[in-house]
Formats: sequence, structure tokens, C-alpha cells
Amino acid sequence: MRPGIGRSLLGGLIGTIVITALFYWVAPLFLGHPMDIAGMLASVLGVSWGVGMLIHWFDGVILFPFLFALVFYAGLPGSPAWKGFFWGAILWLIAEVGFLPLTGAGVFASRAGGFWAVVVAFVFHAVYGWIEGGIAGHPIPTEEPRTTELHHQAH
Repeated sequence: MRPGIGRSLLGGLIGTIVITALFYWVAPLFLGHPMDIAGMLASVLGVSWGVGMLIHWFDGVILFPFLFALVFYAGLPGSPAWKGFFWGAILWLIAEVGFLPLTGAGVFASRAGGFWAVVVAFVFHAVYGWIEGGIAGHPIPTEEPRTTELHHQAH
């Protein structure tokens, strides 16, 4: 079973709202500065900060939820929220090993914050994934069909 795309996109939207707030308003409490994902994307791609932010939102709201629902969900262990947690960990690992070196931050932020930046980024990505999985993996509650009740009333 895999989650519906609509629920996955909703999870991605809410998760992206939360992780963006964490990057810009909570990270400074731990690191002394925001984790400027839009600025990092802009510097790597040679675009403006605003375009970097649009790419961040596209990834978090559309690309990652589609990948989660269609490719990764079925293969990840645990409940929907745990599947999301592991998805967040995968995204974090890709960021730490693949994306950050492109920004000049080094592997596992070795040149940009080191240990605490890595820990904070892991927690933030895990929260994003947990939200994504928790929302995507649960069906929308609907009213139960009344066929059984009607059947019992007829007899």
C-alpha cells in the first residue's frame, strides 16, 4: 500500500512550512545564524535568493512528497510516521553528503558549523519527514457506509 498523492502533497506542504520556520527562526537559537537553504540553493545554482526559496518550496511541497509516496514509502519500515522519519533521514543524508559540499560547506558541514549544524539539520529533516509520513500515511476519515446498519434493520 502507498499513500495517496493528495495526502502526501498536504504532508509536504505542512512539513515545508515547519522546516522552513525551523531553518530561519529556530536554527539561530542553536547555531547563532539561520540555516539559509534559499541562499545555499541560490549560490549553487547561480540564481537569486527568491528563486532559491521557490526551489526549496517546490522540492518540499511537490518533488519530495511524490518521491516519498511513489518510490520510497513501500520500502521503508514501520508505521507511516516512522516511514516519514526514515525518509527525512534519507533527505538529510543526501543534503549532508551531496548538496552541502556543492555549497562549500563540506561533507557533513565540516566547513560550516560542524557537529551542531549536522545535528540540527538531522532533527529538522526528521521533523519534516515525520510530518510528511504522519499525514501521507493515514487515510482521510470518512463516514462509514451504512449498508450494514440498513441490512440489520431490514431483518
